Amino acid sequence: MTDHDVRSLVDRFNAAWNDHDLDTAVMMCTDDAVFESTGPFPDGTRHVERDALRDAWEPIFLNAASQFDIEEVVALADDRAVQRFRYDWGDGHIRGIDLFRCRDGLGCPVDETDSPSSALARLIRLRRR
Repeated sequence: MTDHDVRSLVDRFNAAWNDHDLDTAVMMCTDDAVFESTGPFPDGTRHVERDALRDAWEPIFLNAASQFDIEEVVALADDRAVQRFRYDWGDGHIRGIDLFRCRDGLGCPVDETDSPSSALARLIRLRRR
């Protein structure tokens, strides 16, 4: 995929979140997608595969006050993207990063062997080629 393809996919995924369109957001993920939530404190919960993502995301999508704002797309390289976001839910917010690996027109967070720092380092190396 080109950087443009990856960016377009990530932008459509972000739009699905802000439109509270759970079906589209889930269908845009690969079958083996991973989502790591921030709760419960301190380590959050790991959700693997579409059904688990749907279960984890449904309360978020049902909250009409929630808003997902992209602060910066940090890197695009080959089939990967890193973005920094702010998520507001009415009486609070968090900031975080999303790591994407895109394939077959779908998005998939970076696999479990990657840490955010190693994924970002690989993106930077890929970008410098």
